[in-house]
Amino acid sequence: MRAMVLDAPHTPLRLAELPVPQPGVGEILLRVEACGVCRTDLHLVDGELPEPRLPVIPGHEIVGRVVALGAGASGFAPGQRVGVPWLGWTCGHCGYCAEGRENLCDDARFTGYQLPGGYAEYTVADQRFCFALPDSQPAAELAPLLCAGLIGYRALSMAGSAQRIGLYGFGAAAHILAQVLAYQRRPFYAFTRAGDDASQAFARELGATWAGAAGENAPDELDAALIFAPAGELVPAALRQLRKGGTVVCAGIHMSDIPSFPYEILWGERVIRSVANLTREDGRRFLEIAAAAPIHTHIERFPLERANDALLALRRGQIQGAAVLVPA
Repeated sequence: MRAMVLDAPHTPLRLAELPVPQPGVGEILLRVEACGVCRTDLHLVDGELPEPRLPVIPGHEIVGRVVALGAGASGFAPGQRVGVPWLGWTCGHCGYCAEGRENLCDDARFTGYQLPGGYAEYTVADQRFCFALPDSQPAAELAPLLCAGLIGYRALSMAGSAQRIGLYGFGAAAHILAQVLAYQRRPFYAFTRAGDDASQAFARELGATWAGAAGENAPDELDAALIFAPAGELVPAALRQLRKGGTVVCAGIHMSDIPSFPYEILWGERVIRSVANLTREDGRRFLEIAAAAPIHTHIERFPLERANDALLALRRGQIQGAAVLVPA
């Protein structure tokens, strides 16, 4: 099979010819139909994630068809379409797992990081951490739901019943979450890099009440701000937009250092919190919402061998919506 492999941080992915993997106990073998390109993949390539299992095939927004089941695997049938998310395995018995917070498991393993990913024609995955997906939508349009959608949903859940939501960084996650907020009739405000007129226009197309630069003031105080861009300086900027009792949610797996800020912009029972990974329950709930809304992802397709081009376009902010690799 063809696969794109990361051998070491700060190096391009290389196209390799590898044996088709065989499913182990509890695993399923998938023929990959599509795999989303996530900003986390950039953090992996840039060496910003600790202790990756190298060499590794990146990619954790995988849509594929079941080819074979390993011993003890059940719940899926050959030919069925499934999705594989970032969270690929947990111990199942630690305190976090027992409390339903498997996203915090100290021994968790992640797809495309410590486990084989989807920048390939085939991959294997633990069937317990896979989701059934519909046949009614193209695979490439479903792929971004598996991380951008799931992390966006978990970030929103951290904001509780907040109504006026600020979205910082209008990329893959925000453009999906914008559709969820429109479906729920909650107003949202989009903050982008200064001069990014295309992203601001895109946000307005999806129903933004207001769109502007991150340094500008929204016309209304926010109940919550969700930060998807990996820029620590956005935290104090977002705090300044919040009403008392509001929440800033940092949704990325990596963020640059947060600069010091005056206590007065935190005072008033404002809260800063982070999102770590996701749970399978997040996946089940979000996919129900995605089907009901319904959510239509805006994607740019790349062939598998152009994975490096897709990553570069993402790095440069040239993707409106999400980039997706299509092996075929």
